Amino acid sequence: MRAANRQKGIGPGRYASACEEDKGMTRYEEELRAWSGQERLWQKLEGKRVMISGATGMIGKCLTDLFMLHGGIRVIALSRNEATARARFGPYFDDGRFQYLSCDINQGIPECGFVDVIIHAASNTHPRQYAEDSIGTIASNVFGTKNLLDYGVAHGVSQFCFLSSVEVYGENRGDQDKFDEKYLGYLDCNTLRAGYPESKRLGEALCNAYRETYQMDFVIPRLSRVYGPTMLPSDSKAISQFIRKAAAGEDIVLKSEGNQKYSYTFVTDAAAGVVWAMAFGTCGEAYNVADRESDITLKELAQRLAGIAGTQVVFALPEETERKGYSTATRAMLDGTKLERLGWKARVPVREGLLCTVESLRR
Repeated sequence: MRAANRQKGIGPGRYASACEEDKGMTRYEEELRAWSGQERLWQKLEGKRVMISGATGMIGKCLTDLFMLHGGIRVIALSRNEATARARFGPYFDDGRFQYLSCDINQGIPECGFVDVIIHAASNTHPRQYAEDSIGTIASNVFGTKNLLDYGVAHGVSQFCFLSSVEVYGENRGDQDKFDEKYLGYLDCNTLRAGYPESKRLGEALCNAYRETYQMDFVIPRLSRVYGPTMLPSDSKAISQFIRKAAAGEDIVLKSEGNQKYSYTFVTDAAAGVVWAMAFGTCGEAYNVADRESDITLKELAQRLAGIAGTQVVFALPEETERKGYSTATRAMLDGTKLERLGWKARVPVREGLLCTVESLRR
Protein backbone atom coordinates (compact mmCIF):
# COMPACT_ATOMS: atom_id res chain seq x y z
CA MET A 1 0.00 0.00 0.00
CA ARG A 2 1.38 3.43 -0.90
CA ALA A 3 1.79 6.27 1.55
CA ALA A 4 -1.46 7.48 3.08
CA ASN A 5 -1.31 10.85 1.37
CA ARG A 6 -0.98 9.34 -2.10
CA GLN A 7 -3.89 10.49 -4.28
CA LYS A 8 -5.50 8.54 -7.07
CA GLY A 9 -4.61 9.85 -10.56
CA ILE A 10 -7.20 10.93 -13.08
CA GLY A 11 -5.52 9.29 -16.07
CA PRO A 12 -3.85 10.76 -19.17
CA GLY A 13 -6.96 10.85 -21.32
CA ARG A 14 -8.98 13.27 -19.26
CA TYR A 15 -8.81 16.98 -20.03
CA ALA A 16 -10.54 19.47 -17.77
CA SER A 17 -11.64 22.72 -19.35
CA ALA A 18 -9.11 25.51 -18.92
CA CYS A 19 -8.82 26.65 -15.31
CA GLU A 20 -11.78 24.49 -14.29
CA GLU A 21 -11.64 23.68 -10.59
CA ASP A 22 -12.62 20.21 -9.40
CA LYS A 23 -13.67 20.49 -5.76
CA GLY A 24 -11.38 23.47 -5.29
CA MET A 25 -8.48 21.96 -7.24
CA THR A 26 -6.67 24.22 -9.70
CA ARG A 27 -5.60 22.98 -13.12
CA TYR A 28 -1.98 22.89 -11.96
CA GLU A 29 -2.91 20.67 -9.02
CA GLU A 30 -5.12 18.53 -11.23
CA GLU A 31 -2.27 17.94 -13.65
CA LEU A 32 0.09 17.02 -10.82
CA ARG A 33 -2.45 14.46 -9.64
CA ALA A 34 -2.85 13.07 -13.17
CA TRP A 35 0.88 12.46 -13.61
CA SER A 36 1.19 11.15 -10.05
CA GLY A 37 -1.44 8.53 -10.85
CA GLN A 38 0.52 6.91 -13.70
CA GLU A 39 1.84 3.95 -11.73
CA ARG A 40 4.46 2.68 -14.18
CA LEU A 41 6.12 6.09 -14.21
CA TRP A 42 7.15 5.76 -10.57
CA GLN A 43 8.56 2.25 -10.30
CA LYS A 44 12.15 3.40 -10.67
CA LEU A 45 11.83 6.21 -8.08
CA GLU A 46 9.58 4.53 -5.54
CA GLY A 47 11.13 4.72 -2.06
CA LYS A 48 14.18 6.67 -3.32
CA ARG A 49 15.92 9.74 -1.95
CA VAL A 50 16.01 12.33 -4.72
CA MET A 51 18.20 15.44 -4.56
CA ILE A 52 16.98 18.41 -6.62
CA SER A 53 19.25 21.39 -7.20
CA GLY A 54 17.50 24.65 -8.05
CA ALA A 55 14.45 23.35 -6.23
CA THR A 56 12.80 26.77 -5.95
CA GLY A 57 12.99 27.43 -9.69
CA MET A 58 10.06 26.99 -12.06
CA ILE A 59 10.76 23.35 -12.91
CA GLY A 60 12.42 22.44 -9.59
CA LYS A 61 9.33 23.64 -7.73
CA CYS A 62 7.05 21.59 -9.98
CA LEU A 63 9.21 18.47 -9.62
CA THR A 64 9.17 18.89 -5.85
CA ASP A 65 5.38 19.29 -5.83
CA LEU A 66 5.03 16.20 -8.02
CA PHE A 67 7.30 14.05 -5.83
CA MET A 68 5.69 15.19 -2.60
CA LEU A 69 2.21 14.51 -3.97
CA HIS A 70 3.23 11.05 -5.11
CA GLY A 71 4.08 10.15 -1.55
CA GLY A 72 6.64 7.40 -2.12
CA ILE A 73 9.68 9.62 -2.68
CA ARG A 74 11.90 11.51 -0.25
CA VAL A 75 13.08 14.90 -1.48
CA ILE A 76 16.30 16.76 -0.67
CA ALA A 77 15.76 20.28 -2.00
CA LEU A 78 18.75 22.54 -2.65
CA SER A 79 18.63 26.28 -3.27
CA ARG A 80 20.47 29.40 -2.22
CA ASN A 81 17.73 31.29 -0.41
CA GLU A 82 15.92 29.63 2.50
CA ALA A 83 13.34 32.42 2.76
CA THR A 84 12.32 31.81 -0.85
CA ALA A 85 12.21 28.07 -0.20
CA ARG A 86 9.91 28.52 2.81
CA ALA A 87 7.62 30.73 0.75
CA ARG A 88 7.58 28.20 -2.10
CA PHE A 89 7.33 25.00 -0.08
CA GLY A 90 5.55 26.04 3.13
CA PRO A 91 4.07 22.90 4.76
CA TYR A 92 6.69 20.60 3.23
CA PHE A 93 9.11 21.73 5.94
CA ASP A 94 6.96 19.84 8.45
CA ASP A 95 6.88 16.67 6.34
CA GLY A 96 9.43 13.99 7.19
CA ARG A 97 9.86 13.18 3.50
CA PHE A 98 11.21 16.66 2.76
CA GLN A 99 14.66 17.99 3.60
CA TYR A 100 15.90 21.45 2.66
CA LEU A 101 19.52 22.58 2.37
CA SER A 102 20.58 26.14 1.63
CA CYS A 103 23.78 26.13 -0.40
CA ASP A 104 25.61 27.45 -3.45
CA ILE A 105 26.23 24.37 -5.58
CA ASN A 106 29.09 26.20 -7.32
CA GLN A 107 30.99 26.11 -4.01
CA GLY A 108 30.17 22.53 -3.10
CA ILE A 109 27.40 20.22 -1.92
CA PRO A 110 26.79 19.93 1.85
CA GLU A 111 26.88 16.43 3.29
CA CYS A 112 23.38 15.00 3.60
CA GLY A 113 24.06 11.31 3.45
CA PHE A 114 23.10 8.72 0.88
CA VAL A 115 21.18 9.86 -2.20
CA ASP A 116 19.70 7.57 -4.86
CA VAL A 117 19.07 10.10 -7.64
CA ILE A 118 20.27 13.63 -8.41
CA ILE A 119 18.33 16.02 -10.64
CA HIS A 120 20.33 19.10 -11.58
CA ALA A 121 17.76 21.82 -12.25
CA ALA A 122 19.75 24.82 -10.98
CA SER A 123 20.58 27.33 -13.69
CA ASN A 124 20.13 30.92 -14.72
CA THR A 125 17.36 30.65 -17.29
CA HIS A 126 16.30 34.09 -18.48
CA PRO A 127 17.79 37.12 -20.30
CA ARG A 128 18.33 39.49 -17.38
CA GLN A 129 20.19 36.79 -15.45
CA TYR A 130 22.36 36.01 -18.47
CA ALA A 131 23.38 39.67 -18.69
CA GLU A 132 23.66 40.59 -14.99
CA ASP A 133 25.15 37.29 -13.75
CA SER A 134 27.03 36.03 -16.77
CA ILE A 135 29.72 34.29 -14.69
CA GLY A 136 27.12 32.63 -12.47
CA THR A 137 25.26 31.46 -15.57
CA ILE A 138 28.31 29.52 -16.70
CA ALA A 139 29.31 28.38 -13.21
CA SER A 140 26.07 26.59 -12.34
CA ASN A 141 26.16 24.60 -15.58
CA VAL A 142 29.84 23.69 -15.21
CA PHE A 143 31.13 23.88 -11.61
CA GLY A 144 27.71 23.17 -10.13
CA THR A 145 27.31 20.17 -12.43
CA LYS A 146 30.77 18.86 -11.53
CA ASN A 147 30.13 19.26 -7.79
CA LEU A 148 26.85 17.39 -8.04
CA LEU A 149 28.43 14.65 -10.15
CA ASP A 150 31.24 14.32 -7.60
CA TYR A 151 28.69 14.02 -4.81
CA GLY A 152 26.94 11.34 -6.81
CA VAL A 153 30.13 9.38 -7.35
CA ALA A 154 31.07 9.59 -3.65
CA HIS A 155 27.61 8.45 -2.52
CA GLY A 156 26.81 5.75 -5.05
CA VAL A 157 24.04 7.59 -6.87
CA SER A 158 22.16 5.28 -9.22
CA GLN A 159 21.13 7.98 -11.72
CA PHE A 160 22.03 11.57 -12.57
CA CYS A 161 19.65 13.80 -14.52
CA PHE A 162 21.01 16.97 -16.11
CA LEU A 163 18.32 19.39 -17.28
CA SER A 164 19.50 20.86 -20.56
CA SER A 165 17.86 23.18 -23.04
CA VAL A 166 16.75 23.84 -26.60
CA GLU A 167 19.53 26.45 -26.51
CA VAL A 168 22.23 23.78 -27.07
CA TYR A 169 21.10 23.44 -30.69
CA GLY A 170 22.12 26.99 -31.54
CA GLU A 171 20.82 28.68 -34.69
CA ASN A 172 18.65 26.75 -37.10
CA ARG A 173 20.72 26.48 -40.28
CA GLY A 174 17.56 26.34 -42.35
CA ASP A 175 18.03 22.67 -43.21
CA GLN A 176 15.16 21.32 -41.11
CA ASP A 177 11.98 22.47 -39.44
CA LYS A 178 12.64 21.13 -35.94
CA PHE A 179 15.69 20.08 -33.94
CA ASP A 180 16.08 16.39 -33.22
CA GLU A 181 18.61 15.18 -30.66
CA LYS A 182 21.42 14.85 -33.24
CA TYR A 183 21.14 18.38 -34.65
CA LEU A 184 24.04 20.81 -34.28
CA GLY A 185 23.48 24.46 -35.12
CA TYR A 186 25.68 27.54 -35.11
CA LEU A 187 26.64 29.34 -31.90
CA ASP A 188 28.73 32.52 -31.80
CA CYS A 189 30.83 31.66 -28.74
CA ASN A 190 32.42 35.12 -28.55
CA THR A 191 29.35 36.82 -27.08
CA LEU A 192 28.02 37.37 -23.58
CA ARG A 193 24.80 35.54 -24.46
CA ALA A 194 26.73 32.40 -25.46
CA GLY A 195 27.54 31.68 -21.81
CA TYR A 196 24.23 29.87 -21.33
CA PRO A 197 24.11 27.51 -24.35
CA GLU A 198 27.85 26.85 -24.34
CA SER A 199 27.86 25.97 -20.63
CA LYS A 200 24.83 23.71 -21.12
CA ARG A 201 26.77 21.91 -23.84
CA LEU A 202 29.74 21.58 -21.50
CA GLY A 203 27.47 20.29 -18.72
CA GLU A 204 26.30 17.55 -21.07
CA ALA A 205 29.90 16.75 -21.94
CA LEU A 206 30.74 16.45 -18.23
CA CYS A 207 27.99 13.88 -17.79
CA ASN A 208 29.49 11.84 -20.61
CA ALA A 209 32.97 12.13 -19.07
CA TYR A 210 31.68 10.87 -15.70
CA ARG A 211 29.95 7.96 -17.39
CA GLU A 212 33.22 6.96 -19.06
CA THR A 213 35.32 7.40 -15.91
CA TYR A 214 32.93 6.38 -13.12
CA GLN A 215 30.17 4.47 -14.99
CA MET A 216 27.67 7.15 -13.93
CA ASP A 217 24.18 6.43 -15.26
CA PHE A 218 22.69 9.65 -16.62
CA VAL A 219 19.98 11.04 -18.88
CA ILE A 220 19.61 14.52 -20.35
CA PRO A 221 16.13 16.00 -20.87
CA ARG A 222 16.44 18.97 -23.23
CA LEU A 223 13.60 21.32 -22.42
CA SER A 224 11.77 23.69 -24.72
CA ARG A 225 10.63 27.06 -23.37
CA VAL A 226 8.65 26.25 -20.23
CA TYR A 227 5.91 28.34 -18.61
CA GLY A 228 3.32 27.89 -15.89
CA PRO A 229 2.10 28.92 -12.43
CA THR A 230 5.47 28.13 -10.78
CA MET A 231 7.35 30.83 -12.71
CA LEU A 232 9.15 33.33 -10.48
CA PRO A 233 8.33 37.07 -10.43
CA SER A 234 11.93 37.82 -11.47
CA ASP A 235 11.69 35.77 -14.69
CA SER A 236 12.45 38.09 -17.63
CA LYS A 237 11.70 35.71 -20.51
CA ALA A 238 9.31 37.18 -23.07
CA ILE A 239 6.50 34.75 -22.27
CA SER A 240 6.82 35.50 -18.54
CA GLN A 241 6.62 39.25 -19.17
CA PHE A 242 3.58 38.73 -21.40
CA ILE A 243 1.83 36.62 -18.77
CA ARG A 244 2.42 39.13 -15.98
CA LYS A 245 1.08 41.93 -18.18
CA ALA A 246 -2.02 39.88 -19.02
CA ALA A 247 -2.63 39.06 -15.35
CA ALA A 248 -2.44 42.77 -14.52
CA GLY A 249 -4.86 43.66 -17.32
CA GLU A 250 -2.20 45.66 -19.16
CA ASP A 251 -1.18 45.86 -22.81
CA ILE A 252 1.25 43.15 -23.90
CA VAL A 253 4.62 44.72 -24.75
CA LEU A 254 6.38 43.04 -27.69
CA LYS A 255 10.04 44.07 -27.99
CA SER A 256 10.62 42.75 -31.51
CA GLU A 257 8.56 42.08 -34.64
CA GLY A 258 7.55 38.82 -32.99
CA ASN A 259 8.30 36.49 -35.91
CA GLN A 260 10.47 34.18 -33.80
CA LYS A 261 8.85 30.74 -33.60
CA TYR A 262 9.55 28.51 -30.60
CA SER A 263 8.31 25.37 -28.86
CA TYR A 264 6.60 25.85 -25.50
CA THR A 265 5.62 23.34 -22.81
CA PHE A 266 3.40 23.74 -19.74
CA VAL A 267 5.41 23.20 -16.57
CA THR A 268 3.63 20.04 -15.36
CA ASP A 269 4.15 18.41 -18.76
CA ALA A 270 7.82 19.47 -18.71
CA ALA A 271 8.38 18.06 -15.22
CA ALA A 272 6.64 14.82 -16.18
CA GLY A 273 8.82 14.66 -19.30
CA VAL A 274 11.90 14.84 -17.09
CA VAL A 275 10.66 11.97 -14.93
CA TRP A 276 9.62 10.03 -18.03
CA ALA A 277 13.12 10.28 -19.51
CA MET A 278 14.55 9.10 -16.19
CA ALA A 279 12.13 6.18 -15.93
CA PHE A 280 12.19 4.89 -19.50
CA GLY A 281 15.17 6.52 -21.20
CA THR A 282 18.49 4.91 -22.06
CA CYS A 283 21.62 5.74 -20.10
CA GLY A 284 23.66 8.43 -21.82
CA GLU A 285 20.86 9.60 -24.10
CA ALA A 286 19.31 13.06 -24.54
CA TYR A 287 15.55 13.52 -24.93
CA ASN A 288 13.73 16.58 -26.24
CA VAL A 289 10.79 17.58 -24.03
CA ALA A 290 8.35 19.62 -26.12
CA ASP A 291 4.61 19.78 -26.74
CA ARG A 292 4.16 19.30 -30.49
CA GLU A 293 0.86 21.21 -30.30
CA SER A 294 2.44 24.31 -28.73
CA ASP A 295 4.77 25.67 -31.43
CA ILE A 296 3.91 29.34 -31.78
CA THR A 297 5.45 32.69 -32.77
CA LEU A 298 6.05 35.43 -30.21
CA LYS A 299 3.53 37.62 -32.01
CA GLU A 300 0.85 34.91 -31.81
CA LEU A 301 1.73 34.34 -28.15
CA ALA A 302 1.36 38.04 -27.40
CA GLN A 303 -1.95 38.19 -29.26
CA ARG A 304 -3.36 35.20 -27.36
CA LEU A 305 -2.48 36.78 -24.03
CA ALA A 306 -3.85 40.16 -25.08
CA GLY A 307 -7.07 38.35 -25.94
CA ILE A 308 -7.18 36.79 -22.47
CA ALA A 309 -6.55 40.17 -20.84
CA GLY A 310 -8.87 42.14 -23.12
CA THR A 311 -5.99 44.46 -24.01
CA GLN A 312 -3.77 44.95 -27.05
CA VAL A 313 -0.23 44.28 -28.22
CA VAL A 314 2.11 47.28 -28.26
CA PHE A 315 5.71 47.50 -29.43
CA ALA A 316 8.72 48.84 -27.52
CA LEU A 317 12.50 48.65 -27.62
CA PRO A 318 14.17 46.45 -24.98
CA GLU A 319 16.44 47.92 -22.31
CA GLU A 320 20.15 47.54 -23.09
CA THR A 321 20.83 45.12 -20.22
CA GLU A 322 17.88 42.95 -21.20
CA ARG A 323 18.83 43.01 -24.88
CA LYS A 324 22.28 41.57 -24.13
CA GLY A 325 20.61 38.45 -22.75
CA TYR A 326 18.22 37.89 -25.66
CA SER A 327 18.44 34.80 -27.80
CA THR A 328 19.22 35.48 -31.45
CA ALA A 329 17.44 32.29 -32.57
CA THR A 330 14.52 33.04 -34.89
CA ARG A 331 13.27 29.47 -35.30
CA ALA A 332 13.92 27.04 -32.45
CA MET A 333 11.41 24.22 -32.28
CA LEU A 334 12.07 20.82 -30.78
CA ASP A 335 11.19 17.45 -32.27
CA GLY A 336 9.92 15.45 -29.27
CA THR A 337 9.34 12.20 -31.18
CA LYS A 338 12.07 10.29 -29.33
CA LEU A 339 10.47 10.84 -25.91
CA GLU A 340 6.96 10.35 -27.29
CA ARG A 341 7.99 6.91 -28.54
CA LEU A 342 8.66 6.03 -24.89
CA GLY A 343 5.05 6.93 -24.08
CA TRP A 344 5.19 10.56 -22.91
CA LYS A 345 2.65 12.99 -24.32
CA ALA A 346 1.92 16.56 -23.27
CA ARG A 347 -1.50 17.09 -21.70
CA VAL A 348 -1.95 20.87 -21.59
CA PRO A 349 -2.16 22.74 -24.93
CA VAL A 350 -0.84 26.28 -25.03
CA ARG A 351 -4.27 27.92 -25.20
CA GLU A 352 -5.24 26.30 -21.88
CA GLY A 353 -1.83 26.63 -20.25
CA LEU A 354 -1.67 30.38 -20.87
CA LEU A 355 -5.14 30.97 -19.49
CA CYS A 356 -4.48 28.91 -16.38
CA THR A 357 -1.15 30.63 -15.74
CA VAL A 358 -2.72 34.06 -16.02
CA GLU A 359 -5.55 33.04 -13.70
CA SER A 360 -3.04 31.68 -11.16
CA LEU A 361 -1.38 35.11 -10.94
CA ARG A 362 -4.73 36.85 -10.55
CA ARG A 363 -5.69 34.80 -7.49
